[in-house]
Amino acid sequence: MSDKRVYSDNPRVLAVQTLAKIKNGAYSNLQLNQVINQHKLNEADKRLLTTLVYGVIQHRLTFEYWLEPFIGGKKINPWVRELLYTALFQMEYLDKVPQHAVFNESIEAAKILGHVGTGKFVTAILHNIQRQGLRDIAQIEDPINRLSIEASLPTWLIQELIKQNGEIATREMIESINDAPSQSIRVNTLLATDEDVVTSLETEGFTAIKSVVAAHAYVVSGGHVASSKAYHDGLLTIQDESAMLPVESMQLTADVKQVLDAAAAPGGKATQIAQYIADDAKITALDVHAHKIKLIENNAKRLHVDGKIDARILDARQVHEKIETKFDRILVDAPCSGFGLLRRKPEIRYDKTLEDVQNLSRLQLEILDSVSKSLADNGMIVYSTCTILRQENDDVVTKFVNTHPEFELVPTQTVYNLKADRSEDVLHVYPNDYHTDGFFVATLRKK
Repeated sequence: MSDKRVYSDNPRVLAVQTLAKIKNGAYSNLQLNQVINQHKLNEADKRLLTTLVYGVIQHRLTFEYWLEPFIGGKKINPWVRELLYTALFQMEYLDKVPQHAVFNESIEAAKILGHVGTGKFVTAILHNIQRQGLRDIAQIEDPINRLSIEASLPTWLIQELIKQNGEIATREMIESINDAPSQSIRVNTLLATDEDVVTSLETEGFTAIKSVVAAHAYVVSGGHVASSKAYHDGLLTIQDESAMLPVESMQLTADVKQVLDAAAAPGGKATQIAQYIADDAKITALDVHAHKIKLIENNAKRLHVDGKIDARILDARQVHEKIETKFDRILVDAPCSGFGLLRRKPEIRYDKTLEDVQNLSRLQLEILDSVSKSLADNGMIVYSTCTILRQENDDVVTKFVNTHPEFELVPTQTVYNLKADRSEDVLHVYPNDYHTDGFFVATLRKK
């Protein structure tokens, strides 16, 4: 960050400050929400701030490639680099912002966050870019490196995706991951009908389009839905459409009395389960962090399902040792690399390595192994992740079934029968399939 303690409502200054904090480890969505809540911004400035922050994160490797000839070996303050990236993003990706405005605003932001000398440095770089132009990515000879710079994804991830899906499917996937994510909601059917919620949202100026992916789900535009009366009253919750599919596939009936959500925070799926089970049924919702248990409890209370949910601090790998209950259904929405969330959390592409993925796959298998001992006869485990890498998906399920002959993999079912013509029992949802988060769902039945 800039050494100066600066308070400003200038969206470009805020974007640079926010990007610097994200580069130091803050989560993009949380940091952005915090900044928006702390500053008095009109809707246009909120949109610009959000666009700049996500735009720079999504194209960071591209901007590094373009800027390198102008910076050379010079050591510059990290926030100055972020400022130059915001300028590049506006010049190359925002048609409605004229170049002279980009220059003037960027130089002004440099002076606010730094000093006159910083402003002169930024001025010189921007004018050099204007005179010389940006180097052509097509000139990169190695096809993987070229795609890495073009899509701003690490080479190891591109190599894995191509190995697992082929080049054409990978390119189609990559072309969609920098699109703006949709805002989707799930209706709380215990308190309202779909029609009630849609009418309530439309009254406040929102537009709600019925989801083709999940039941009781809508894609909403026209504002921040968490500020709506329907949200405040617990008639809906914010959840990605594909994130609703694991619960749909649990085949919850009135006979299901004991449910375990093994990694439940922040409670989206636990509260969804509560909509499908009987009043006398119980959900045990686990997480290893106390503050995340609080999130589960707060969500359950807002949606008026707290009577069905018992949230506890516990590592899911200790379930069979610490909990005597035999569960009819178990959801393992496993900790994962999160590569299905690249639209929503674009910074994770730079944080994770292949070694991280391999370590996570071992953890996922340990969780599955532990909770399987607490499943009742004829019970079912649904295993899901929000990643698109097979090491954490198919490979984990295959290893589990191979070492647990008492379990069988059965076809994953969803309300709208997604990908009905697929040849495999598991369900892969890629980011480009329905413009949702990427997700994986497998259903395991105890024989």
